[in-house]
Amino acid sequence: MAVLVCYELYKVVDGWSTGDDDVVIKILYCGICHSDLHSIKNEWKNARYPMIPGHEIAGEVTEVGKNVTKFKAGDRVGVGVMVNSCQSCESCNEGFENHCPGIIPTYNTVDLDGTITYGGYSGMVVVHERFVVRFPDTIPLDKGAPLLCAGITVYSPMKYHGLNVPGMHLGVLGLGGLGHVAVKFGKAFGMKVTVISSSPGKKQEALERLGADAFVISKDADEMKATMSTMDGIINTVSANIPMAPLLGLLKPNGKMIMVGLPEKSMEIPPFALVAVNKTLAGSCIGGMRDTQEMLDLAAKHDVTADIEVIGAEYVNTAMERLAKADVRYRFVIDIGNTLDKAAAASE
Repeated sequence: MAVLVCYELYKVVDGWSTGDDDVVIKILYCGICHSDLHSIKNEWKNARYPMIPGHEIAGEVTEVGKNVTKFKAGDRVGVGVMVNSCQSCESCNEGFENHCPGIIPTYNTVDLDGTITYGGYSGMVVVHERFVVRFPDTIPLDKGAPLLCAGITVYSPMKYHGLNVPGMHLGVLGLGGLGHVAVKFGKAFGMKVTVISSSPGKKQEALERLGADAFVISKDADEMKATMSTMDGIINTVSANIPMAPLLGLLKPNGKMIMVGLPEKSMEIPPFALVAVNKTLAGSCIGGMRDTQEMLDLAAKHDVTADIEVIGAEYVNTAMERLAKADVRYRFVIDIGNTLDKAAAASE
């Protein structure tokens, strides 16, 4: 299925004006998340076409509504996985908009006003002030864009499950768009980090480039046995259905495995693997807006950014084909600001 990168998603008409609480953003970069691929292929059976994907949006404020106090024209900002919520429930009031029953994802959803949300594969986006975050000056927008999904997805469970303590041993299962950022945050927290992967070819990069302390090949029985009962926690970024018992065996008593990947099929969990020594299996989905800003600020302090391949708007369909084959290290980012106009002109 071809993916459209929209040249002019929002058309200004007579009487149109920025909402009182809205921030108008010129999109400069947008990361390509694997969930974009799932969505456009309707693998989750909820696609609304035409669809404009993209929820790792980085850009510059061009206009703000009269009630907006946090942002002004020229600010470097970002928009992540959600653009609205009920803003009044217990979760919203506690800063966990991501847990709101009325959460509005950035694209492919009917918003509260009845309109369809469209994402970052476009020239601009208009978002309520609450769902906009500020990029610290030291974070490049292209390398920072993936943090708005991949970054907060691994940061939030590390924070709330106590896997951010210096000296702890953290396992990162899978070394892709999520996993490579988890390694970087783990090291920023001062932890010992071991990458667990089925791909031996990623060992050198994990250790030498990303700074992991150790690398375990999950298909190597001897390596797995040598690592048994050594980890305080595991961030599981894998979206494939894999045997869970051997991986749970890597945890210490009272250890935790946090699922952030989304396997297509239901998992089989041997109860004894959890019950015998008080292990925990939990899940986590992105984070609230307060935590997202906190994550960006911490990333700036410790120089945590995504490893990216910047592409032009005209290359998106090829990038999707490569993403389906896991042929990217580790995130495609569309250079919207410099290539969208060219792509639009070429299609005319």
